[in-house]
Formats: sequence, structure tokens, C-alpha cells
Amino acid sequence: MTTPPPTAGSTGPLAGLRVLELGGMGPAPFAAMTLADLGADVVRIERPAARDRPPRDGSQILHRGKRSICLDVKDDADRATVKELAGRVDVVIESSRPGAAERLGIGPDDLHAVNPRLVYARMTGWGQEGPKAATAGHDVGYLAGTGLLHAIGGEERPQIPLALVGDFGGGALYLVIGILAAVHEARRSGRGQVVDGAIVDGAAHMGTLLYGMLDAGRWTDRRQSNLMDGGTPFYSVYETADGKHMTVGAIEPKFYDAFVEILAPDEELPSRRDRSAWPELRDRIAARFRTRTRDEWTTLFQGTDACVEPVLSLTESLDDDHLRERGTYVDVAGIRQPAPAPRFSRTPAAAVPPPCTPGDHDSRSVLASWDVR
Repeated sequence: MTTPPPTAGSTGPLAGLRVLELGGMGPAPFAAMTLADLGADVVRIERPAARDRPPRDGSQILHRGKRSICLDVKDDADRATVKELAGRVDVVIESSRPGAAERLGIGPDDLHAVNPRLVYARMTGWGQEGPKAATAGHDVGYLAGTGLLHAIGGEERPQIPLALVGDFGGGALYLVIGILAAVHEARRSGRGQVVDGAIVDGAAHMGTLLYGMLDAGRWTDRRQSNLMDGGTPFYSVYETADGKHMTVGAIEPKFYDAFVEILAPDEELPSRRDRSAWPELRDRIAARFRTRTRDEWTTLFQGTDACVEPVLSLTESLDDDHLRERGTYVDVAGIRQPAPAPRFSRTPAAAVPPPCTPGDHDSRSVLASWDVR
């Protein structure tokens, strides 16, 4: 699929939505990027010192589709400019520790005074209130307190699931949901509000089904002893002859039958219904997978309903036939990266513009585009 060239202006479903991003790292920039992907006009405020120290760690990819200007919010004139900008936008995204924005004079009360319809979105790990609100933290610590980290991994110890579950799932994406809900409500009521986006809240919310299953006795609070945590032989990951891996998700009987028919057509495997036989079944399945390479198994299972897929590396996923056909990845500024998601039939997003870095845009023209002189 050929990626179209960037076009002037956005055509996505959020075209016309103005968002002011007050710096920040990780989940807040990702939330702002997601809004920009969907057509919002996003301006990111950087510290003046950032001009001399542009990011070189790859994080600038989170600023695609945005414009940036450099302002010192501790300077009276620049702080006044921030307030002027806030008076002309729908959303402000802020991710400092609780109370920091208020001390700088750009907290919710300060900005609502100039724009009562403003949605003031706050992104933190622990939330704006609570005993740990002012405590430093990172994704792994936030997940630890929600019970999710305890539920992920092998029998011996929990496994860190990158920063995607907490920071970007429970944090950024829930902030986006909160922003869109608050914007919708503001257009009805004419009044803005604060969106308190806490990673711990969003991550815990993602585990809602687990708590329901736990209460119903269908989930145990012990890793690898449940249907979908690797506890069953037919929902697991297996090593292949070349040291790579295949996933098996053959939960339903008809999918399991299709799986067994291809994996071991010439042997009688223990019954999947007999839990006491699961250790033997797992060993037998593992032994079969070690007889062929990952790519050989991929060919055998391709086009079937066995629910078996190869485990691809990040680099390999870029060349996956299915993802290539769908255009799941796009080339932006020489970097192969995920395209905006989800997709819209009538108001698709425009081609992804390259990421902004401090100093890329002329501050005067950016301010003028929002009628700030």
C-alpha cells in the first residue's frame, strides 16, 4: 500500500479541535499525538533550552503532526502568552506533578478564568489526589499497585510488560477518552472541566473483567494457572526448532481440533478436558513445535482456524504481509512507524506529517494562526 504524501490541513474526524500541550514526556505526548493523528490541531510548548538539546532518543516520534513553540512559563510575558493561547483552544494537556501548574499560574483555575469552556486534561501516574499523588513513579510501579503486574508473567515472578500497559494504555489512551468525553459535554453545556487522568486508574479499569472472573471463581490470583495467562497448554507460547516462537490461542474446541489436526495428525494427545493431563499435553505440544522452524509452522497453519501465529520481532512486523496490505505502518520522515488508528470510512486522517522538534516552527506564525499576537 502506497502512503500518500502529506496534505495541507487535516481531514480527520477531529479537524477543528485545538489542543495545547504543555510539554511533558511519554503518555502525555502520546495522547496529544493520537489527537493529532485524528485531525486535531496540536501545538506543543517547549522550554527555550530545548532548542539547544533536541531529543535524540527516538521520543520525537511522539510529536508527529504537531507544531511547537518555545516559551518560558516562569517568564511573565511568556506565561501571558500561554494564557492567551489557552483562551483560543478546546483542550490543554498538562503532565506535571500535582500542584506544579498552579504554582506557575497556569493551573485549571487560572486558565478557566480566560476560557470557561476549556477541557484541562491532566496526566499523572498516581492521580491528583491520594497519599501517593506527589510521589515519583514509573510504569512498573503503577502497575504493581493495581494487581495487574502480579497477574503477568511466569510462575516464579511477575514479568514487566514494557510501558505499554500502564503509561500508554492505562494512561494516554484513557486520557484521550476523557478528553473526547469532556469536549463533547462542554459543547452541550458550555462549561469545561478538569480531566484527572491517572495511570493507576486506567490500568485498573483495564482489569475489570479479571475482577469479575475472580469474584466468580473463574480466575485464581496465581500466575499461569488460568485460561488466558499461559496456564493452559492450548493458550501459550512455544519454542520452535530455530529458537523462535509460535503462539497458540486455540481455546474453543473447534479451533483446538483444527490445531491438533495440523500439529500432530499422527498421534493421540491427552484430552484437553483433563486438567491433570495438562503437564503432559504441554510437553507433547512443545516437543512437536521443536521439530520444525517457526517459518515452517507458519506455512502449515496459514489460512486455518487453528489460532496459531508466529511471534514476530518489531523489525519483522514491518514486513508482515497482512499488515503491509492494510497499511498498518507508514513511512514518515524516513522512519517506518505505525499509522493512525482506528480508521474512519468517511473522515479518514490525512497523511501523517513528520514530528516537530523545538525550533522547527516560527513562533510568530504559529501564534498568528490562533489569533495570538
